[in-house]
Amino acid sequence: MLTSNLIGSSVKIVPLENGDRLTRIEFERRYQAMPHLKKAELIEGIVYMAAALRIRSHGEPHAYIMTWLGVYKASTPGVQMGDNATVRLDADNEVQPDALLRIEQGGTSRVSEDDYVEGTPELIVEIAASTVSIDRHQKLQVYRRNGV
Repeated sequence: MLTSNLIGSSVKIVPLENGDRLTRIEFERRYQAMPHLKKAELIEGIVYMAAALRIRSHGEPHAYIMTWLGVYKASTPGVQMGDNATVRLDADNEVQPDALLRIEQGGTSRVSEDDYVEGTPELIVEIAASTVSIDRHQKLQVYRRNGV
């Protein structure tokens, strides 16, 4: 259990676990208390934590996508790209897509005061080889419902 010191008292923060059912606010509170954790997502109110990633099935395709988006961004003013950036889609869904592209002014998403993407970016990319069971089912439904 993680301990946080708030005004002289100890508050126990239960660590995130795969399959936890949480609100987005509680998910963020626990995630922030686990800085060593690289990737966790809340999909339909359920926590999913990523496994180790392989080079050929994930790392290299991800690098190609980021290169492609980087070239596009360099030649297209007014767009912003992200690599595993947190996206708050709605009250039950906070995802970290492998890549995203958003229109900075007048698009379908915005950057919150605490520096998270809120709403639907114009493009989300998932390298699904390592997470196909989640990406092709629950996440795909969430993305479709939110207009991705």
